[in-house]
Amino acid sequence: MSKAFVNPDNHKPQTELLAPAGSMEALQAGLRFGADAVYLGGPLLQLRAKSAGFTFDEIADAAKLVHAQGKRLFVTVNALAFNDEIEKLPAYGNRLLDCGVDAAIVSDLGVLTTLHRECPRLELHVSTQASCTNYASAKTWYELGAKRIVLAREMTVDEIRKLKRNIPDDLELEAFVHGAMCMAYSGRCLLSSAILGRSGNRGDCAQPCRWKYALVEETRPNQSFPIIEEGNTSYVLSSRDLCCIGLLDELIDAGVTSLKIEGRMKTEYYVAVVVNAYRRVLDGTMTVEEARRELDSVSHRPYTTGFYHGELPQDHSNAGVYTQTHRFAGAVLACENGIATVEQRNRFVKGDALEVVSPVLHNAVLSADDITDEDGASVEVANKVKQILRIRTDLPLAPGDLLRLRIAEQHI
Repeated sequence: MSKAFVNPDNHKPQTELLAPAGSMEALQAGLRFGADAVYLGGPLLQLRAKSAGFTFDEIADAAKLVHAQGKRLFVTVNALAFNDEIEKLPAYGNRLLDCGVDAAIVSDLGVLTTLHRECPRLELHVSTQASCTNYASAKTWYELGAKRIVLAREMTVDEIRKLKRNIPDDLELEAFVHGAMCMAYSGRCLLSSAILGRSGNRGDCAQPCRWKYALVEETRPNQSFPIIEEGNTSYVLSSRDLCCIGLLDELIDAGVTSLKIEGRMKTEYYVAVVVNAYRRVLDGTMTVEEARRELDSVSHRPYTTGFYHGELPQDHSNAGVYTQTHRFAGAVLACENGIATVEQRNRFVKGDALEVVSPVLHNAVLSADDITDEDGASVEVANKVKQILRIRTDLPLAPGDLLRLRIAEQHI
């Protein structure tokens, strides 16, 4: 098994950038754009839609890819477990070890103790779902076998610092720095279960907190009254999205060694852009303000720094409204002899200026002046999803680079 990242100069843990993956494409994007580790869901207790779960064969393939780059792979086993699932855990944990998984992320006390007893070689991380907010709880998890605590999202930086001072030195701390947040405490919500019979605590949340709501008076069942906050929005239950790109130094100084990005339901474009922004700020090759502009290019609700500086602001206006400055146009599959082979993802047209998202090229723009299909026919409008296109360019593009189009500049 891989070991924790250690700086040989001072033997202190290095900061880990942890990326989500709900598909192999997202996993590859996370690795290519600078993640130190990736987390994904498997066939059991993974707390996301089934479409985001990897099979055992896919987990094994992912582990080989991750380890080939000297990085780590974690699997979420963090849904609340029922009796028959506890009985499946010994075989499941050992199967994950056989696949090459480095750690399991768990939230259920019975899941942790069962895996620790039956699969002692499997490193265990305690999920944010466990709502660990104090050092006494953290030490208890540690004594039960946990190697890492994924901190509750409701903690402040000062509270994290105090917790760190009062736990064993080898107990690692992980904190969310970016992505969607739930309006319920540490994501434990019954709203979806109550309305639709789909449990968010079992990975089947329909996200009803992000819907618009209206009032209905009992004697007027066919007449609804809109709930207006501001600007004709009524997302009274929707949370803003987390963005801590300006707090990284504070979190690291407080004792956090793993910075976690949420998004196992997101596209490879989202993962690439967000990981790239955080990687480059950590490495000092991008300013925080530049990174903020990058993070605006992906679909998101209004950003917040969460509870890290205290209570959340009470302004919920537009909290459920998604915005983005760019649209994912295509993925580069190859680039040889001045011809980029691109898989189309969203509409663009001849003459569009396609921005390049790359861990190597910065601020590069591909001018789509010469587009052809696989048969060599000229293409004026690229509007067939996943169509293979050839675009002439002088840029040294590489497989895995992504192309995007500023929405305001897109031709209609």
